[in-house]
Amino acid sequence: MDMLTFVKRGRLVFPLALIAVGALLAISESSYWQSVRTLSEMGAASSVRSTVQVLGQSIVDAETGQRGYLLTGRAEYREPYDRALSKIAESFRALDNYYARDPESQETLAKLRKLAETRLSELALTIRLKEEGRDTAGTEIVLSGIGKEQMDALRELSNELLAHETHNVASSQNDIFRTLLISRAGIALLSAVGLLALFMYLRQTQTLEKTQLEQRRLLQAERDRLEIEVTQRTAQLTELALHLQTAREDERHRLARNLHDDLGALLTSAKLDAARLRSRLAGSGSDSVELLTHLVGTLNSSIALGRRIIEDLRPSALSNLGLAATLEILTREFAEQSGVQVHCDIEPVSLRPVAELIVYRVVQEAITNITKYARARAVWVNLATRDGLVHVSVRDDGAGFDTRIKPSSAYGLVGMRFRVEAEGGSLNLRSAPGRGTEIQVTLPSFTPAPD
Repeated sequence: MDMLTFVKRGRLVFPLALIAVGALLAISESSYWQSVRTLSEMGAASSVRSTVQVLGQSIVDAETGQRGYLLTGRAEYREPYDRALSKIAESFRALDNYYARDPESQETLAKLRKLAETRLSELALTIRLKEEGRDTAGTEIVLSGIGKEQMDALRELSNELLAHETHNVASSQNDIFRTLLISRAGIALLSAVGLLALFMYLRQTQTLEKTQLEQRRLLQAERDRLEIEVTQRTAQLTELALHLQTAREDERHRLARNLHDDLGALLTSAKLDAARLRSRLAGSGSDSVELLTHLVGTLNSSIALGRRIIEDLRPSALSNLGLAATLEILTREFAEQSGVQVHCDIEPVSLRPVAELIVYRVVQEAITNITKYARARAVWVNLATRDGLVHVSVRDDGAGFDTRIKPSSAYGLVGMRFRVEAEGGSLNLRSAPGRGTEIQVTLPSFTPAPD
């Protein structure tokens, strides 16, 4: 069923399907982008939590490095302090960027920064005192307990930021759950609509299939009836054409026999009478002798013309000499009359008399076409038996033609093909412009029954 039929027959189904698909796409895209944004926010919150934790740990590392340096005075114990300062600065830059649009968290971050700077200033002071050799002053600052209070305050503010981000993560999770629930409900609703549309479509499809099956059944019945009628008409036309071909050959045979028997006898008798009259008047010296001589020549020409007409109508050599000799005579006369060089490779073959006449007519028709259209310089005629089949071919090197273009007068070729196929053979034609033409005929060989 094509799209146009679907639209015509499903005026309600098609819009429903479009609406369902559009809504499904809208829900899917909306849920996707909402989930992407929420997950991005959750990732950012997780990153901030890590940054806050790194910040607290870095302050602890700075304090640890400071105390190690104060106790030992060795530079390698100060390296954790120096690394911690770099991490603390990097952490505050990341937190500033993240909380740029959150005034409440910016206030907490500012307090945290102030406490961290104060604590780092005290650590830096103790280290400077150590470097100046004032160990006692630095130790008093460490033992004063101010650092513990500052660290507790720093942990409290860090925990506030962590709690804030934990709340953000929980809120983002709730948003994802809500988005998934809406998407689930929407998909379920659209699935129901899709099932309804599918049910309606299947009902219409079933009805349409029944209608189409009935139409195909009626169409097949009509086609079968027409095929039977065409087969019958073809058989009738084939029988009629075969009857006409047979009647034509019979009429040619009868006409040739009448011409041979009646007209030949009359012309021969007239020639003999004229010859006797000429012999009696031979010594008279009158003009009658010349007239009789001319009359005898005319009668001879008429007899020769009658023989050619008789041979064209029904070649007597075919019955008396056989197919091979008759084809040699036909091609020799064609070569003498046209000046075309003819190459013959003709072998004796065994065919039924009807098939021999068909082969003769095919070669005769091919030679006639060569004379009219081919403008050939050479012709090749072959007759042989191979694998129980008689093969006949007539080929020329003339102008040729395009076999894909039907010629204006192709009845001779159609007649040859029909006569060959009626005898159980096949006829193939090969030609191309400038490459000559070849006609190939294949007929079953005839084996006479033993006496």
